[in-house]
Amino acid sequence: MDELKQDEPVSRGPLFYIGAAGLMTMMVVETAAVIGRRIGMPVTGALEIAQVAIVPAACAAMLIATLKGAHAAVHMLTDRMPESAQRWALGFGSILAGLCFAALAGGSAWLAMEYWNSFEESEVLDIPFRPLRATVTLAAAALSLAFFHRARRPRKGE
Repeated sequence: MDELKQDEPVSRGPLFYIGAAGLMTMMVVETAAVIGRRIGMPVTGALEIAQVAIVPAACAAMLIATLKGAHAAVHMLTDRMPESAQRWALGFGSILAGLCFAALAGGSAWLAMEYWNSFEESEVLDIPFRPLRATVTLAAAALSLAFFHRARRPRKGE
């Protein structure tokens, strides 16, 4: 049987549609910007719109991959280990990933608090950065929690 074909339909939750909307927005804006530059009518603020659109797309993609255990992984070494060592390595890796995302969430929260009242905006379109900083902080915190949860119950093959 072909590995790419699936027997049952894939369920897509709100994270999928949030990420897809961000990615589609970015692609449409960048396509319009390239065409506009070629015909002499540049799209003002296209880079800023693309940057704003990629934040929910990237956050959703990382959350989906983490929650489904679908991160790319190489198992050349761990497949040769005893099963107990494989579980330990997966748990330890999950703890390290959780700490990494906890540090990212802490740093993002720190920056968000530091600049919250400065009304930081993009230069051309005056897009506020507050919601973007909040989104990154919440996504990093959720990723940290997901990895810590996985560390408590490591499963082979993830």
